[in-house]
Amino acid sequence: MFRRLTPGRLLAWTALIAFLVVTIVPFYWMVRTALTPAADIYRDSTGLVPEHPTLINFERVLGLVDDQTARAAGGSGAKINFFRYTLNSLIYSGLIATVQTFCCAMAGYAFARLRFPGRDLLFGLFVAALMVPPIFTLLPNFALMRQFDAVDTLAGMVAPSLLMTPFAVFFLRQFFLSVPREVEEAAVIDGASRWGIFWRVILPMSRGPLITIGLTTSVWAWKDYLWPLLVGRGEDNRVLTVALGVFLQQSPNTAPDWTGLMAGSTLSVLPVLLLLIFLGKRLVQSLNFTGIK
Repeated sequence: MFRRLTPGRLLAWTALIAFLVVTIVPFYWMVRTALTPAADIYRDSTGLVPEHPTLINFERVLGLVDDQTARAAGGSGAKINFFRYTLNSLIYSGLIATVQTFCCAMAGYAFARLRFPGRDLLFGLFVAALMVPPIFTLLPNFALMRQFDAVDTLAGMVAPSLLMTPFAVFFLRQFFLSVPREVEEAAVIDGASRWGIFWRVILPMSRGPLITIGLTTSVWAWKDYLWPLLVGRGEDNRVLTVALGVFLQQSPNTAPDWTGLMAGSTLSVLPVLLLLIFLGKRLVQSLNFTGIK
């Protein structure tokens, strides 16, 4: 049975649809450009669908065609070791998301349940760190990594973000405060230690918040560009976002390879899109925390 359409509901749906269009159109145009032959990119730029769709741009980026065929299709001669850089991005984002989520869970639980001198002051410093823009810590972190001779290494790339972030600690701490203490008291009666309570009781109950933090951290690390550009400049540690920037710089200034760049950008979005598709429904279901049975 449909609800009555009120002016407020109509305004809300209009705003939602407008926001959805603004979000989807750039992605759609990226895919459209990737499917457009290089010779038609300026001539065929007004239609919603390319007149002569082709997959040659994806084949060029993936290295499935020879250099002569790639140049004939509008390539500039620039190449991307797509599979190597994708693997580097997977390692970079996966390592940060896994370790950071676990460390933030431990810190959030400590702030929520443990009592120790200076706890509230230390948590206040964490909250205050939310107001510090990340760009302010860029140069100090780079100087620190250079001092430790960690520039152009995987350790130097992941070190500043590996352990925890203020928002994740704050988010998980607020959730742990909502967990009934009776559950932990029952575990203590059964002989569980503080670590056993955290590992066997709290973490299984926190799947929703943990998936949320892990997912957002993975997306953030996957699209990170500036820090990997400064620290992971070598090809061995180069991530996909940096590789796409290098690919554009290698193109002639008079005729950038837009179709190849859009094809690479489209492929770079797919891992995150698949992650959201497979975990999105589980994430929503897990966040519907109704109590403990």
